[in-house]
Amino acid sequence: MSEQLQIAIIGGGIGGLTAALALRARGLNVTVFEQAGELREVGAGISLHANAALLLERFGLADAIAKIGSPIAGLLLRTSDGEPIDISARPTSPVKTYNVHRGEFLKLLADAQPDGTLHLGHRLSQAAEVNNRVQLTFANGLKVEADLVIGADGIHSVLQREIGLKAHSSSEGIMAYRGLVPRERVSWAKDIGGRMPMWLGKGRSFLCFPVSSGRLINMVAFVPTNLESEESWTAPGDVKALAAEYAGWHDPVQETIGALDQTFRWGIYDRAPLPYWSTGRMTLLGDAAHPMVPHLGQGAAQAIEDGFTLAIVLENTKRQDVPERLKAYERLRLERTSQIQQMARDTGRFFRAEYDDVAERGRLMAKWMAATGWIRAHDAEQAAKDALAGSDEPIERMRLDFWPSNMRWPRNGSNCLRKSRRR
Repeated sequence: MSEQLQIAIIGGGIGGLTAALALRARGLNVTVFEQAGELREVGAGISLHANAALLLERFGLADAIAKIGSPIAGLLLRTSDGEPIDISARPTSPVKTYNVHRGEFLKLLADAQPDGTLHLGHRLSQAAEVNNRVQLTFANGLKVEADLVIGADGIHSVLQREIGLKAHSSSEGIMAYRGLVPRERVSWAKDIGGRMPMWLGKGRSFLCFPVSSGRLINMVAFVPTNLESEESWTAPGDVKALAAEYAGWHDPVQETIGALDQTFRWGIYDRAPLPYWSTGRMTLLGDAAHPMVPHLGQGAAQAIEDGFTLAIVLENTKRQDVPERLKAYERLRLERTSQIQQMARDTGRFFRAEYDDVAERGRLMAKWMAATGWIRAHDAEQAAKDALAGSDEPIERMRLDFWPSNMRWPRNGSNCLRKSRRR
C-alpha cells in the first residue's frame, strides 16, 4: 500500500458516516467532524433501495439493518377516494431492501465508527488549501490539516461555499407534513407487511410505510402552499391543519392523521445541479453536492453511492494525485445524480397531478417504475472500478419523457429549473 492519505469529512450524517466506513475499508485514515453536539433521533423514515442496500450489504451491515428496518415490498397506490391504481409488479432484486427510521440508522452508523474518529460539536468556519494540504478552522478554535476534505455537510454546506459554489433554492410550491404513528393505532396497517400505501389526487399525495421493525408507521404528506417553510424535519406543524388538507379523502388517510400525536412541517425546495463539485483537495457528497426533492426516495442512497465511489477512486492514491482523483469522482457521479435530481422533480409533479383517466395514470405509473429501474440497479462500486480500468462503457441515461400532453400539472409545484451549464 502506498502512503496513507489523511482525510477529513465535514458532516456526520448518513452520507458522511457511510463514506467514512467505506474509505477506512480501503485503508484510508478518516476523521469525521460534525457540528451538532449530539446525534439526535430525528423522527423520519428513509428508504434504502437496492442501489444503497447492495453497498451496505457488502460492507457487512445487512444483519444490523434488518434488525431496525422494515422490508420494502413495493408501492400500493390508490386515488384519494380509495380506488386502486393498477401498476405492474415491481421488479424483484436479490438484495434485501428496507425502510428505516433515520435516527436509528444514523445511530447504527455512528456506533460503527472506531473510537476517536467522530468528533461532535465541531462547526466548520473556514477551509483553505495551502502547500498541498487543506487547513480547516472550526468555530471552537480547533485547527486541523488534511490531505483532502470531503464536504458532507448538507444543503447549507460550508465547504460548498469554501469551494466557491452556491446552490440557489427555489420552492416547489409545496410543503410536507411528517409524522410517526404506532402501528397498533391504525387498523389498516395490521396486514400491510412491507408495502408502502400511497394515495394520489387533488394536487396532493399521502405516503405511509413501516419503520422500526414495523412498530411505527412513517407518514409523509405533500400539500400545496404559498408560504415559506423551513427546510427542516423538525419544524412543528399543526395536526388540525393537516387534517383539513385531506378532508374527504379515503378513510385510512384520515385515520392516520387522527392517530398522530404531533406532526412536523418540511419545506420542499429544489436546486439546479451544480456545475462542478471539486477544487484541488476539496470535494462534496450527498446533499452538499446534489440536493434533490424527496419524491424518488433516493437522497440517502445517492449519498451512500458517493461515499463508496470515493473509496474506490481514492484507494492507494498518492498525495500528488488527489486533485486528479477527485475530478474522476466528480465525472463518475455528477451526470448520474443530475439525472436523478430531474427525475425526482418530475416524479413529484406526476404524483400531484390531477388526471381524469385512472387507468391511464396506472399505465403511466407502471412505465415510470420501469423507467426508474436503472437507478436501483446501479452498482456504484463496480462503475468506479470499470472507470479506473479504462472502460469505455457510457454512463447510463434515462429520461422521463413520456408525460402526456393532456396531463394537468397543478399550479403549485410545477416549477422546473433549467439545467446548469456545463463547464
